[in-house]
Amino acid sequence: MGYELASLINADLAMLKVDARSLAADAMAPVQPPLATAQPALSFANSMRDALHAVDDKDRMAADRMAEVDSGRSDDLVGAMLASQEASLSFSMLLQVRNKVMGAVEDLIKLPL
Repeated sequence: MGYELASLINADLAMLKVDARSLAADAMAPVQPPLATAQPALSFANSMRDALHAVDDKDRMAADRMAEVDSGRSDDLVGAMLASQEASLSFSMLLQVRNKVMGAVEDLIKLPL
């Protein structure tokens, strides 16, 4: 049972790696709002994918606000710095969740049959 669960988690992690690579490739693509459709079944991979997209969106927004301040189009330096800190904290939180999941996967793999 431990190996089955570990293989499912490894499959989810593999899907997350693919999604992370596609995010890097689509970094310049404009963000489009999601279509109103039926809710898919909740899964760990979907939750992590959504969190990854949210962190990426915050990082893009912070970078845009900093670019506006740098170019002189905006004088909201405090807002830009807060957005940058929020993006940094979001990334740190996501990284900690990833580390906890990887530790749990390692523990599951070590379970005896």
